[in-house]
Amino acid sequence: MAQSIIHLENIQKSYFMGRQELQVLKGISLDIQKNEYVALMGPSGSGKSTLMNILGCLDSPTNGNYFLNGHLVSEMADNNLADVRNKEIGFVFQQFNLLPRLSAAENVALPLIYSGIARKQRMEMAMDVLKKVDLVERSHHRPNELSGGQCQRVAIARALVNNPSLILADEPTGNLDSKTSYEIMDIFSKIQEAGNTIVLVTHEEDIANYAKRIVRLRDGVIESDKRKSEVPVHA
Repeated sequence: MAQSIIHLENIQKSYFMGRQELQVLKGISLDIQKNEYVALMGPSGSGKSTLMNILGCLDSPTNGNYFLNGHLVSEMADNNLADVRNKEIGFVFQQFNLLPRLSAAENVALPLIYSGIARKQRMEMAMDVLKKVDLVERSHHRPNELSGGQCQRVAIARALVNNPSLILADEPTGNLDSKTSYEIMDIFSKIQEAGNTIVLVTHEEDIANYAKRIVRLRDGVIESDKRKSEVPVHA
């Protein structure tokens, strides 16, 4: 367990509507090692979004244990979970979630404010990660001056800026055309090759094929968990 970034033991999640219980996750056990690249797939209602929220410490399981980097986060209080989210997890969403009045660099530096880092150092760190996503020349542009692909690069840089243990990407190409999607996925591949751990939620097979391991959910349980020997290369 010490080697796992993520260790899940019999994770269950239920929601209650009145007296009626809706069980979304029905006992998920899963280990993800450092530097793995995992895609979570499944049809609507399979539980993949609920599982992603639990992995991101945005929600807590009803039953079961979740260890992140050896720490039992499933029993942490909300304020401690917020600290874990900021320090350990980098999020990339389909909608980018950039602040419109801030420049690309300022958006990237935003998580560092909560770490108490001085502005000059924050901006230097932001520029360093913008280099990793090939966007330094657009660092002073606001989101409305950037393309969708460039906005997602900013979001990826923001996810990386705290040097997190885990990158969680929820449908990161959902708002992008095919060519831009493949460019974004190439960036994720480079990030993983540099030593980061990535968990990606997607419903698109060609996007999932970038990952080295595909975990498929159905009806709240793991239907299959397969590692791939080779990742297809897109033209």
